[in-house]
Amino acid sequence: MIEETPIISVKNLSKHFGAVHAVDGLSFTVEAGTATGLLGANGAGKTTTIAMLLGLVIPTSGEINIFGINTLQNRHAALARMNFSSPYIDLPQRLTVAQNLTVYAKLYGLSQISVRLEQLANDLHLTAFINRAYGTLSAGQKTRVMLAKAFLNEPELLLLDEPTASLDPDTADWIRKYLADYQHRTHAAIVLASHNMQEVERLCDHVLMMHDGKITNRGTPKGLIETYGRESLEEVFLTVARGGKPLAGLETSS
Repeated sequence: MIEETPIISVKNLSKHFGAVHAVDGLSFTVEAGTATGLLGANGAGKTTTIAMLLGLVIPTSGEINIFGINTLQNRHAALARMNFSSPYIDLPQRLTVAQNLTVYAKLYGLSQISVRLEQLANDLHLTAFINRAYGTLSAGQKTRVMLAKAFLNEPELLLLDEPTASLDPDTADWIRKYLADYQHRTHAAIVLASHNMQEVERLCDHVLMMHDGKITNRGTPKGLIETYGRESLEEVFLTVARGGKPLAGLETSS
């Protein structure tokens, strides 16, 4: 039986900013059709890890392979098959939503751009403000636009940093269902950094618990809850963030 190449393979990945070890020796894989959560308190290294996967930050050491491509040597070969969303990154304020999305659609070399934008506007409920300047939108509306940007090229790999931040509970729930349906339809891989533990439990097959730039534990949401002897993933998160340990004999970090 031939094993599939992982969508992401990271080995001994580190990023140092002077004396600060933002990421320190990470190794993990992400398979097609799975969602992996990066969990940890602010400063744990989640965003730096995603930035290195995107090629926005150059590692101090280590190896990143995406779709079997060494992205430290040829990141452009992988970029067309992946995409990214974060509510903390803005688009040009004076351009309309449609104009911003058109720019990115052209960067991805899409054909029939107007058709794709209409589809995404309907799917993500952008129609009411598609022709408004991006800078005039609410935080929740901007989050939905960034998600639309992330889906433009129907990526095989989605990197998501707090994808439902600033959304009301109903819209956030609808977005989570959209993400799950998209993954089921396309068999895409997802890497999700989130502080919403219910979101992680709902979407993620695997979780990497991070603290001070290291992976302190890993497993399924259910498995981690059992490993730490807690009632929920939120309780596990609080335990790890405060330097707590798994129950004796149940630690699974590497």
